[in-house]
Amino acid sequence: MSTARKLAIFLFIVVIAAGGVFAWWIVRGTPAKHQVSELVGKHPLIVDPQVETIPTMRVAKPIGWGPNEAPQAAPGLTVTRFAEGLDHPRTMLTLPNGDVLVAETNAPPYHIGGITGMVMGWLMKRAGAAEPSPNAIVLLRDADGDGKAEQRFTLRHPALASPSGMAWGNGKLYVANHDAVLAFDFTPGQTGLTGSPTKLMDLPAGGRHWMRNLLLSPDGKLLYVSVGSSSNIAEDGIDKEQGRAGIWEIDLTSGRRRQYAGGMRNPNGMDWNPATGELWTVVNERDQLGPDVPPDYLTNVPIGAQYGWPWVYWKNIIDERVTAPMPDFLTEYTRRPEYALGPHVAALGLVFVRGGEKLGPNFADGAIVAEHGSWNRRPPSGYDVEFVPFDDHGNPLDGPPRRLLTGFLTGRGPTHGRPTWLAWDKGGGLLVSDDTAGIIWRVIAQGAAPAAAIKPVVTAHMPPQRELKGEPTAQFQAKFGPVRQSK
Repeated sequence: MSTARKLAIFLFIVVIAAGGVFAWWIVRGTPAKHQVSELVGKHPLIVDPQVETIPTMRVAKPIGWGPNEAPQAAPGLTVTRFAEGLDHPRTMLTLPNGDVLVAETNAPPYHIGGITGMVMGWLMKRAGAAEPSPNAIVLLRDADGDGKAEQRFTLRHPALASPSGMAWGNGKLYVANHDAVLAFDFTPGQTGLTGSPTKLMDLPAGGRHWMRNLLLSPDGKLLYVSVGSSSNIAEDGIDKEQGRAGIWEIDLTSGRRRQYAGGMRNPNGMDWNPATGELWTVVNERDQLGPDVPPDYLTNVPIGAQYGWPWVYWKNIIDERVTAPMPDFLTEYTRRPEYALGPHVAALGLVFVRGGEKLGPNFADGAIVAEHGSWNRRPPSGYDVEFVPFDDHGNPLDGPPRRLLTGFLTGRGPTHGRPTWLAWDKGGGLLVSDDTAGIIWRVIAQGAAPAAAIKPVVTAHMPPQRELKGEPTAQFQAKFGPVRQSK
């Protein structure tokens, strides 16, 4: 054998070995150093970032549930199938008459370039999130109240395009497509969508985060719309994020629209805190800073709130990867989230316990969050439903959340399904959509008394000071002592 041939064989072996090592490194990724329990709560451990050029890949492949299989509910709770055989069910809305609307939906066509895009495309396909959107809303009816929907109607309309968020009020069914908010004439009890909807607002289309959620104000006059970012950290340009990464408010009387809050990479589930009347949401934070940071979070959203994305996370930690100029004094007014849910858990659905629900005393005052599960953490995080206890002042208690529904992960790599959205049914049961399995689960404490209504926190406003009583310097000196003059 000639020397040249031997050299060629040697180089071929080296290339194959190097490729194998590279593939092993990609698949292995950056393993987590901390337990998720250390990274949750009001005062979580916030570790130093580990910047990843190529994201860690660890997505659990969905394998579905066998006929007699189900997630594991917390002690005292039972879980059953409210409906099954659905086509990628995501968001849900319970109507006043007890009918449950379920959006069968998926992302619109979207291309992400580069190595990250290639990896993301492969991962989403493996996770069961790359199929065309069914673009339908299914109405589920449990007419006999036995905890299982025996009637099903599919509501189709050519105006539906990757629909997700839904709300009902004022004789209208409000639906958020990936690119617009629509209003259909709709009366609870009807089983179809007819007529042409009214477009209330155009939305930035698609992007990496395509789901849009809706929430009506308690008086039905305002509609809130959550819109996620188009990217991880505005790497495609901050101009591409115009109108995104925040929550919008629509005045349904005048049609006025304004951005209500911003700096949230991907806000999803929204609900009203029954104690304080505040708007709360769950937010998916950024990727490729390692497996343990930053945490996704649950937080209140006052008007004008700013949570820092893409420049800042967790109040004042600057993401040095962001190339867009940071607004002046941003960290001076960026809010710290109220409660960390853990890194990469992909929190989506959110509901509060308000009163009347039947989950027993361990789940009687707090917020419930559906965690869709990580695609880029080893070991994986999320893939369960968590309960965050609140105090009687409407604030989350410190410490880890309580597991309400788990067992989606098999423990061997795959997952049976992925909890996605939450809603209450008319009997006080918790409904959990499982998008990759096509199932709506129902969780309830059999025989439990309805939860007591959460009492609103009523406080008096501080009275305005209408006059100055005396000279300010003299008042200060009388209270704190003489003022020292600087030399």
